[in-house]
Amino acid sequence: MTESNSPRIAMPRIVVLGVQRTDPPFRLVEIDGEVVGEATSMLDVLAIASAAGIRIHDLDDPGVVRWVGGDKLTWRTH
Repeated sequence: MTESNSPRIAMPRIVVLGVQRTDPPFRLVEIDGEVVGEATSMLDVLAIASAAGIRIHDLDDPGVVRWVGGDKLTWRTH
């Protein structure tokens, strides 16, 4: 199979990892595979992306942001 015929899986540039059990809880944010910051809310994710020159129009778009261990509303552990 040639590369042009192989299926491509688009990985989003932004990955928000699972909640860290600290006080206050936070989530690590990766851009292009590199940890670039900690977020305690959706607004932090937007600010981190903006600082990297990335505009997010839809936090629910899996082609833009991948949420690991929850979604955009998950900011605490159970």
